[in-house]
Amino acid sequence: MSAPRQRIPFKRVYSSGGVVYRLNGEGIEVVVCGLKASGFWALPKGTPRIGESLQETAAREVEEETGLKVTIEEQIGRVQYWFVEEGVHYFKTVYYFLMRPTGGDMADHDPEFDEVLWAAVDQALGVLTYDNDLDIVRRAGELVLSRSGKEDDSV
Repeated sequence: MSAPRQRIPFKRVYSSGGVVYRLNGEGIEVVVCGLKASGFWALPKGTPRIGESLQETAAREVEEETGLKVTIEEQIGRVQYWFVEEGVHYFKTVYYFLMRPTGGDMADHDPEFDEVLWAAVDQALGVLTYDNDLDIVRRAGELVLSRSGKEDDSV
């Protein structure tokens, strides 16, 4: 008879964040957050506080990590992945929202990242560390372009 299988600890976790964008004469720029020493670059995101909606979490985390106040335009999508930490297997779902800046200053970002900057979409796709972030930025770019094709100068 075989030994009983040991159960692996498992947790389902969530976070949300956003792609903050602006249009300039040359195209779409998005905000990316980085750690210079390691070369790690990501989109701003974080964990909900008790009672917070996904949208509230996304707006708060983006403001904390970038220094920018934002307005949410629509949901871009979600990504899901597994990771292991201290022997626990996590299944994480991250919800991303398309956002426009309404104020704030990137100089006021928190210390989680040492650099927060605007990057052209192609530049962002060249530096972001995770494939999931690349997919989200591509989708965000498509959403912005589809809007600009349907709308006039208000975009």
